[in-house]
Amino acid sequence: MRPSSLLSSKKQQVAAENDRAISGHILTVHQRLNHALSLGQRFYTDKTKQSFLDIFILIYVCFCANHGYNREAMDCCKALIYQLSQTGVFVSDEGRKWYSADIEIQRLVVRSIDAFLDSISSEALQHPLVKDTVADIVEALKGIFQYNSESVVRLTSNVVLKMVGIIPSSVLQPHFLKMVCPLTCLLSSCESHVAVSCATALGFILSNLCVKREKEVLEILREKNAVGKILHNVHDFPGGSMPVVYLKEMVSLLSRILWRWPSFRFCVSDDTIAMEVLGSTSLEPDSSTKVAILQLYSTIALCSNGANKLLDTGQNLLQMMVQSMGSSNPHSVKMAGFKLAQCFAVIFLVALTILFDRCFVSSRFNYGLSRSAQISEQGCSRLMKMCCEPLINAIISGMSDWSLVSGKLTKQQISLFGEACRLAMITRWAGEQHKHFWKLGVEKVLLQLLLNNNHETFLSQNLASLDQQIAIANKGQSASSLLFLRPYIWDILGWLATNCAEDFDPKKLGNELNINMLITCSCLAFVDSVRTRPTCGTESVCRAVLLMLYSPSKFIASQARSVLCEVLKPHGKEDIKHLLTTLNATSSGDKFTMQDNLQIIIYLMRLVCYLALPRYPKHVVKNHGIKTLLAFIKGWLSSPVHIKRSSLAPHLRTSFHEKTCCYDYAGDWEGEDMLLLYGLWGLAELIRHSDSVKNHAHVFANQMDYTSAQLVSQLEEICTCDDSYAPGSRWFAAYLLSYFGLYGFPSKLGKRIGEALKEKEHTDLKLILRDQEAFTVHGVIVMTRCPPLLPPGKLPPSKKTSSDISEDVKTTEVCLSSHVDHEVLLKVLDFIYSGYLEAGEDLVKKLKVFARHCKLQSMLQILCRKHPKWGSPLPSFNLIFALGSSGKRFWDIILEAEEDHLRQWKCNICCLSVPHIHAHKVILSSSCEYLQALFRSGMRESGSQTIKVTISWKALVRLIKWFYSDELQKPASGCLWDNLDADEKLCELKPYIELCWLAKFWLIGNDLYEDCLRVVMSCLDSAKSLSVKVIQFAAGFSLWELAKVAANHMAPFYHHLRNSGELEELDEELIEMVRVASVRLLQESGHHSS
Repeated sequence: MRPSSLLSSKKQQVAAENDRAISGHILTVHQRLNHALSLGQRFYTDKTKQSFLDIFILIYVCFCANHGYNREAMDCCKALIYQLSQTGVFVSDEGRKWYSADIEIQRLVVRSIDAFLDSISSEALQHPLVKDTVADIVEALKGIFQYNSESVVRLTSNVVLKMVGIIPSSVLQPHFLKMVCPLTCLLSSCESHVAVSCATALGFILSNLCVKREKEVLEILREKNAVGKILHNVHDFPGGSMPVVYLKEMVSLLSRILWRWPSFRFCVSDDTIAMEVLGSTSLEPDSSTKVAILQLYSTIALCSNGANKLLDTGQNLLQMMVQSMGSSNPHSVKMAGFKLAQCFAVIFLVALTILFDRCFVSSRFNYGLSRSAQISEQGCSRLMKMCCEPLINAIISGMSDWSLVSGKLTKQQISLFGEACRLAMITRWAGEQHKHFWKLGVEKVLLQLLLNNNHETFLSQNLASLDQQIAIANKGQSASSLLFLRPYIWDILGWLATNCAEDFDPKKLGNELNINMLITCSCLAFVDSVRTRPTCGTESVCRAVLLMLYSPSKFIASQARSVLCEVLKPHGKEDIKHLLTTLNATSSGDKFTMQDNLQIIIYLMRLVCYLALPRYPKHVVKNHGIKTLLAFIKGWLSSPVHIKRSSLAPHLRTSFHEKTCCYDYAGDWEGEDMLLLYGLWGLAELIRHSDSVKNHAHVFANQMDYTSAQLVSQLEEICTCDDSYAPGSRWFAAYLLSYFGLYGFPSKLGKRIGEALKEKEHTDLKLILRDQEAFTVHGVIVMTRCPPLLPPGKLPPSKKTSSDISEDVKTTEVCLSSHVDHEVLLKVLDFIYSGYLEAGEDLVKKLKVFARHCKLQSMLQILCRKHPKWGSPLPSFNLIFALGSSGKRFWDIILEAEEDHLRQWKCNICCLSVPHIHAHKVILSSSCEYLQALFRSGMRESGSQTIKVTISWKALVRLIKWFYSDELQKPASGCLWDNLDADEKLCELKPYIELCWLAKFWLIGNDLYEDCLRVVMSCLDSAKSLSVKVIQFAAGFSLWELAKVAANHMAPFYHHLRNSGELEELDEELIEMVRVASVRLLQESGHHSS
C-alpha cells in the first residue's frame, strides 16, 4: 500500500473514533443549542463588515456578468448576504458577536449551554464539534453578561464556572480574553453567588493563561480596576452577610493576580484596611480560607516593600505562619505556611546582611542603604528573635514526621519534605538559626533521611572504628529510598559546617557520633562520585565535603580530612591526574573552551578538596597543577563563563525566585563566578602549602606562562571591580595577593583618597611619634577609618554653625604611643587611606600588633592570612560614616543645592535655611578635578565656605553619597516604580540627568557619568513614554549622548508621536534626531529580515 493510502486510512480511522465519542444525545443537545443561539442577533465588527462588503462586491460582479447590471441584481445579492449572516455563516471569527435583549431567549441559551456541557463525556472533549461550539458558547455568554440582567446573570455565572471546569484549558485558551472583561466587571456584583462564581472562573483563567496573552489581560484588569474591586469586597466583608467562601475566592483571585503581575503588590500591601481584615479572618478555623490568606501573604512577601509591610503588622502574622506549619494541621495549610516562610527567608537574608554591613550614619539621608534595603529594624528583630526558634522547630518537625507506606513516601509527604528542606536552606546564612538547628537535633534528622531510619541500628552499636562506620554508612545509603532528598541534605550539611564556630564541640551537645556518621556518609558519596559521571547530585555532595574540609570548626574539618584521606587511598592520585588533564584541555592553545560546565565545576571542587589533605598538594604541584590553574584563570578572565548555581542544581530552582521584585540583594557569595572562584581557591591552596611565593620561587619554576607582575595586576583588577566579580572571587584574589606582600582590597575610591595622603592638602591633624617626627594627615579620614588612633580628648571640637568653618585651618597635634614607629605608621596610613598596603614579612609582624591594638579587624584578618570564610562580607572602603556625628569636627565646606519644593528647610546642625550638606574638601577634591582646581586656585571662590551647586537636592544627596562611597543610590524599582505616575517617574529620573551633566562639567570622571547613564537607560526601557521629556532635559544640559539614547527609545513610535502631536513640544533638531533614529531602525530591521 502506498504511503498516501496509509495516511488516508489513518485519518479515516481517527475520524471514526471521534464520531463514536459523539453520542446521539450530544448531537441532539447540540442542535437545540444551535437553535437557541439562532434566536439571538449576530452582528459584526468593522473588520467583519469589510469582509462582507468584499463578498458582496464579488457576488455582485459575478451576478451581473450573467444577468446584467440592474437594481434587481443588487437586491438579490443583499438578500443572499443577509441570509448568510442570519444562518450563522461567519466570515470572520474575530468579528463574531451575539446579542439578544429578550430575557427568555437569554435563559433558553444559558440552559441549552448548561445541558450541552452536561452531555459532554471525557472522550468527546477533543471532538471538532465540541471545539467549534465553544466559540459560539463564549460569544453568547459574553453577550448575556454585557446585557447584565440580574435575573439571568446568576444562572450565567454558574454556567461559566461549569464550562471552565469541564472544557480543557487548551480548548478555552483562544477565548480567555473575551471572558476576562465581563467576569471582571461582575466582581463588584452585590449578589455574593455571582461574585464568587465570577472570581472562581477568573481565577481559573489566570492560572491557565499563556504568557503571550499576559499583557492584554493586564490592560483589561487595569482598565476595569479589578484589584480595586477585590479590595473593596474585602473591606466590606467584616460584619456583612457574605459567606466565608466569598472572602476565600476573592483572596484566591487576588493571589493569582499578584503572582502574575507584581506591579499590583504595592497597592495591596499598602491597603491597611484589607490587611487588618485578612489578619482577623486568618484566625478563623476554616482551613481553606486560611490557605488562601497564607497564599496571598506569600505573593505580597515576594516584594521587599510588601514583606516589610507584613512584618510591621504585628506578631499575629508570624505566629499564624509558624502555627500553620505544625504537624496537626491539614496538608494544604502546612504547605502554605512553609511557602510563606520561604518568602520571608529572603527578608531574613537581607536583615542579616544589613546587620553585618550597616553603616550607622545620619538618619536624615539614609546614606548607608538603598531604598529597597531600608528594612524595618523592628520587623527584622521580630522575625529573627521571636520567630527564629519556632521556625526552626517547624522545619525539624516537617523533616522528621514521616514513615514509609509499602516502602515509599506518599505524594503529600514528598511535597512537604521538599518545602521543609527548601526552608532549611536558611542554614546558608550565618546567624542565630544555627544554634537552634543544633539544639533541636538537626544532625539526627539528616541521618534519618540518609539512612532510611536505620540510624537507630548503628546508634545501638559501639562503633569504635572508622571501618565499622563505613560499613554501616554504605549499607544504609544503598538501602535508602529517599534519594530525591540527597541534594538538600548535602547542602544543609555543608552550610551547617561552614557556619560553625571555631570552638564548636559536638561532645558538649552529645551528638558526636551522629556528626561523625554524617561526615562519613558524605565522604563515601564523594568517593562514589569519583567513579561515576558528574551529575547535579554530585555537585551537592562535592560542595558539602569541600565546606566541611574548610569549616571554621576544628572538629569538623579534622574529622572530614581524616575520613576522606582513608576512603580516598585507592583513588586519590589517579583522580588528580585525570582532573588536571581535563582542566588543561579547557585552556589549551589560544582558546578557553568548555564542553561541560557542570563537569568542570565539579572537577575544580574535587581538586580543592584534595588540596585540603596533607598527602596531595605536593603531588598536584609535581603534576604542574599551578601551571594548569594559572592557565585556567587566565583563560577564564579573557573569556568569562558565567554560571548560576541554580542552573546546575535543580533542587534550588523554585518559582519564588523568578517572581520576586524590589529586592536589593547583591547575590550569593560565589555569584556567577563559580569557575573563577574555585580556580583561585585551588591556586591559593597550592601557594599556601608552599608558604610564600617570594621565598619559594622554585614553586613557580617553569609553571608560569606570564610574569608575577601580570598575575598581581589581574588579581588587583578582580578586587577592584566590585560590579564584575562576586565576593568569593574577590576574597580569594585578596588572599592570593597577600602571598605577594600586598594586603587589603584595592578599590577605585581607595586609590583616589590615597592620593590625598601624598599631596598633603587640606590636612588638619599632626601625628607625632616618640622621636618628635610628625606626619600631617586628614582628621576626617583617620577618624572614619581608624577611630582608636585618635584619643577623643585631644580632638578639635565639633563645628556647630557655618561660621565655625574657617578659611584658616587649625592643625591639631596628637602624640602617638611609643610603640608606633615611623615605618609602621606609614604602612598603617597607607591602609587607612586606600585600604591596601605593601609590606615584607618582618614588618607584617609589627603591623599585626598595631592592628590588634587599634581594632582594625579587616586589616588584621588579611595580615594573618586567615582563610576566607564562606559567606564573609567584604570589607568595604566607605567614608559614609564621616557624614555623621563623628565627622562634624572636621567639616570645612558646605554644598548648597538649588531651592526647590523644600521651602521649610531646617538643618539640625546650623542655621542655614537652604538645602545643603556639610562635607570635607579632601574627599570632594579627591574625586573631582574641578573642585580640586577651585580649592587650589587662590581665587576668592577658593576660600569660600559655601559652594552653590546648580542641581536639585535629590541630585546633591546622590552626588555626596557617590563621593563618599563610590556607590550611586538607585532609583525606585520593581512594583514601587510601576506604581508611580509619569510625573513621579520623571522626578525619580531627573537627578541622574543632572548628575550626568555635572559629571561632565565638574570633570568628576567617567564612572559617575556612566553609572547615571545606565540608570536612565534602564528606566527608559521600562517606561518609554518618558523619552520625550528626557530628550528635552538632555538637550537642555547639552547631553547629546543621552539625547540619542532617548531618540532611540522613541524611534519605534516615531509616526505615532508625530501624528499625535507629541513631538510638537520638541525643537526641529530633536525631531530630526528622532526621525533619523526611526529610519535607521527600519533599515536595520530590513537588513536583518533579508
